[in-house]
Order: sequence, then C-alpha cells, then structure tokens
Amino acid sequence: MFQSFTTTSDPSTGQARLEAVRARMAAMDIDAFLVPHADAHQNEYLPPHAERLAWLTGFTGSAGLAVILREAAHIFVDGRYTLQVRNQTDTDHFTPQSLTETPPHEWLGNNLEAGTRIGIDPWLHTIAEVRQLEAACGRADATLVRCPINPVDTAWQDAPPPPVTPIRIHPPERAGRSARAKLRDLARTVRDKGASATVLTDPSTICWAFNIRGSDIVHTPLTMAWAIIPARGRPQLFVDPRKHEGNVTAYLEDHADLAAPDAFEAALADLGRNAKKPVMLDTICANAAIAGTIEAAGGITVAGTDPALIPRAIKNRTERKGAIDAQRRDGAAMVTFLAWLDAQDPATLDEIAIVTRLEAIRAETGDRLGMPMREISFDTICGTGPNGAIVHYRVDEKSNRKVTPGDLILIDSGAQYDDGTTDITRVVPTGTPTDTHRRHFTLVLKGMIAISLARFPEGTRGVDLDVLARRALWAEGLDYGHGTGHGVGSYLGVHEGPHTISRRGMTVLKAGMIVSNEPGYYAEGSHGIRIENLVMVEPARVPKGGDVAVHGFTTLTLCPIDRRLIAPKLLERSERRWLNLYHARVRRELSPLIEDRAVLDWLEQATAPVR
Repeated sequence: MFQSFTTTSDPSTGQARLEAVRARMAAMDIDAFLVPHADAHQNEYLPPHAERLAWLTGFTGSAGLAVILREAAHIFVDGRYTLQVRNQTDTDHFTPQSLTETPPHEWLGNNLEAGTRIGIDPWLHTIAEVRQLEAACGRADATLVRCPINPVDTAWQDAPPPPVTPIRIHPPERAGRSARAKLRDLARTVRDKGASATVLTDPSTICWAFNIRGSDIVHTPLTMAWAIIPARGRPQLFVDPRKHEGNVTAYLEDHADLAAPDAFEAALADLGRNAKKPVMLDTICANAAIAGTIEAAGGITVAGTDPALIPRAIKNRTERKGAIDAQRRDGAAMVTFLAWLDAQDPATLDEIAIVTRLEAIRAETGDRLGMPMREISFDTICGTGPNGAIVHYRVDEKSNRKVTPGDLILIDSGAQYDDGTTDITRVVPTGTPTDTHRRHFTLVLKGMIAISLARFPEGTRGVDLDVLARRALWAEGLDYGHGTGHGVGSYLGVHEGPHTISRRGMTVLKAGMIVSNEPGYYAEGSHGIRIENLVMVEPARVPKGGDVAVHGFTTLTLCPIDRRLIAPKLLERSERRWLNLYHARVRRELSPLIEDRAVLDWLEQATAPVR
C-alpha cells in the first residue's frame, strides 16, 4: 500500500512547539520568524525532514506559511485549505490568514511595528520572495535578518534524516531524448542569455535534464540534487554518493562532474569568484542563499528563467505517446474501480476502504496490461459527504468517515507509470442525487466542457481561459477557490509548471503541454464536486474559412462522467454532443482492455448517450 492513513497532525502539540521556537528566537535576538512550507529546492511535496510547517502547526497542506511573533502567530493558506487549516491547527494560537487575498509580505508591511527584526532561513525562500519581504520591511521600518541557523530545526530535535533512495536511469525509449542532447541545449540557452552558467535547483528539472528518477519525495519520482550548467564545459551534479553505484555512477559520470551536496556551497563561491559573466538564476525557483553565496564571493547574478522549464513542459513525441498509453491503462483501472464501487452497499464502505480498493485495482490492472504502477501520484483524495467540500482532503485513521446513503463521493487520484503520470477526479452518487446535487454537478460539467471545446490563438495564456470554466457557475453566483488546471509531468510531478489555467496562469500555452481541466464547486458541510480530465494542447491550425491559427485541446483522460448527476436540460446541444462523443470514445478505447464481463456491461451503461 503506497498510501498511509496514519494520523500525522495533532493540533495539541502546537502551543509547546511554538514556545520552544520562540525561546530560540529570543536567543537569536529576532522578534519574528517565517516558517514556509518549503525546502531548499522549493518542492511542492516535501521530504519528511523538511516538513517544518507541519511539525510546528499541525497543518499538512502543500502550500502555506507561518509568521511567528513574540505574542502571536499567523498561518497563511490558500483557498484549497481554508477548511483544512482550521481542522488541523490550534486556532487559539495560530490565526488563519489568506495567502492570496493578503499575501504574507503585504500583511507584514501593514502590521509590523517599526524596529521589528524579522528572521528568515535564506535556504527556504526564493530570491523573489526575499525581495518582496525586503520591500515590506522597508515600508514598516523593520529589518530582515538572514538567520544562519533555523530556530525550528534546533527545536525539532527528533527530525528524521534526509532521504537517501537509489537513482534510476530513465531510458531514452521513455524519455524521447538523450540527456546529452538536453544538457547541450541548456548550455546553448545559457550562452544565448549572455551568462557564464545557470544553477538548476528544482529536482524535477534536474531529473528531466539528466534522464534520471528517484524516490526521495513520496509519490513523486525525484532525487534531491543540485546542478550547475556552464555555458561551456561539463555540468556539475551535486548528489549524495549513497544514491548511486555501478552502471548508474558510470552513467552520471559520463554526463557531469559528480560531487556530494556538502560541496555545493563551495562550488557556488568558486563560481562567484571565477565567472567572467553573470550567473543566471531563476528568481522564482532559486533560493536566496544561492544568490547570496555567489554574490558574497564577488560574482554577479542576473534574473532568468530555468532554461529547462518550457522544454520539460512541451512533451516530445515519445512522451506524448506515453501519456496517451498511460491514461488509457489508467482509464481501464478507473472503470473497473467505479464498477466495483457501484456494486457495493454504500453503508458498508468508508473512505479508507475506497482508497485501498482503488490502489489495489490500479496495481492489478497495470500488472495485467504489462506496465506496473510505480506509485500513486499523490495521496488519493476521497471525500464523502461534507468531507468532499475540503478541497485537498486526505483521509486518515482519525478523519475516516463511513459513507451515508445519499452522500456524494469525490475521488481525486492518480498514478505514476514509467511512461506517464495520471490525475483524474470523478464524483459518484450513493442513492438518488438531489436536484441541488445535479444542478451543481452540471454547472461544473459545463465549465469542464467549455475548456475541452476551447479554441484559442497562439500566444494565449492560462489566465485567458480560466474564465471559460467559471462562466456557468458565475452566472448562478457560484465559484471555486482554486485554479482550473495545472501542468502534469512525464513520469515526474503531478503538478508541473510553469503553465496553469488559473488567475495566475501567465505562461503561454504551447503545443505538447499537458494540463488538467478541473473546475469544481464546494458546499461547506454538505458536498464537494470536481470533474477532472487531463488535456494536451494541440498544434495551432487555421480552421476552414478562418485566417488565424488556433490551438485546441485533446482530452487524454478516458473514464465515464456519472450520468446520474447530470441535469440534461441545463446542457446546451453542443455540450451534450461533446459528452456523448466523449463517452463513445471512452467505450471504444477502453473495452478492449477490460476482460471482466460485468465491468464491460457497467461501462456500456455508464457511457450510454445523454438525451
């Protein structure tokens, strides 16, 4: 079982741990300290030793930051976690704040007293974040202090050690391009930007560039490493030598000069002393300590974009085929699971039982079809009834809820295969759905179909499309507090930038990018609805009779959308046509992968036309 249901959050520990951190802050002569949900690589999902925010506050979401003051503490989270943060933290000691409506740097600028000394760990904040914090301190006449020691680390005396898992070579037949070709292209980009070198800090970028994978992050096939890519000469790769041996060591040595991570700072200082041109750093990805080390040695840094971000996001032919094959196999597993779920007496089920069965079916289906599931791509979100309204809900032994007939069950899940990463959300009714259930579900479905049918000219960004998914909901005075879509990797991160469909999606969508399409609606205390397919941006073409080339989306995910929750009268003719064509394709492509006659019968019924 890849997913654990152990309860890891305990709000009752917050006060004692807060006092321990404050004692260390006082010894360091700082009045405030920031604790982000971050590690030195700015991973979304963290290795256990980097879960400082969770240890301190109890909050286990993937985005957040705590501001610890001498007499108060605040925790900032986004719209996905407004309910979760109140369940997991002691709100008598941690006051929830909005990460998006009042970002921490703005809050600090408006609330700090003159003379306040604010401590940060420069390894945990990006260059861009530190610039915002410095500006906020300037407005408040406060001082930003780069702490050489993190007070949370000294208080957290039983923290686990950093992960050491074996590196695996991701072969060319899966990657589609050799690591040598990728590294050559990255070096050319560095030269074209007039830089002497760039520093790769994102493990998913490094794993993509070197065609390697690991298991240092739960559910995500990454190895923790640093890399320096010079404009000319051999790259340097800083990775724990305990992670590789034999043919893997030979492979890595063939592509880079190897060193242990504890040699990274010295290498940055050498870069600062010896580089004749600026060092290019991505201010959104690279932490402030990296820039500080280079500059302290006399070097110059210049802002740039991680040169691997866009090439990684635009899937090559091999990666596109892998994504299609992975989604088809995953669809066969989902159909088998949904047929099983429909056959159960709801009163006999709970959330853990549902999650456990889904993971087992995915593993069985992958083995049967010749491509074993390597991992799940994230902890399955299975929220029944009111738990479905907690956007990133994670069931554990404490929260596990029995299904009540009449509940909606929201299931958001995915898997990691050697040829692709999957992510899908479906909602299943138990008993007869109410008119309110059908109305909410259909409004969400209309938004999902709007993205599926979208045609847009070259240069369009995700922010330009986000409104399409919300239009039907907005017309009814409804909305959802998360983005409509995120990028997805190729046997890498299930959340992969830089492109999104969201209010912050400023990256241009290009052919070959994979993005999720997942509008939702959440009725607190009642139910949650989200419908998610993965789609791929098609090459731009000029339609017959037109004069502008436009992109569209190819839907990759293959799985029925529950017809029992649809109010057909709310759908326009074009929307019904899309749904019926989609279901016909689901039935046509998945039927050959399913052997169980009962599952085939279920699939036939689940994909019948909506009239």
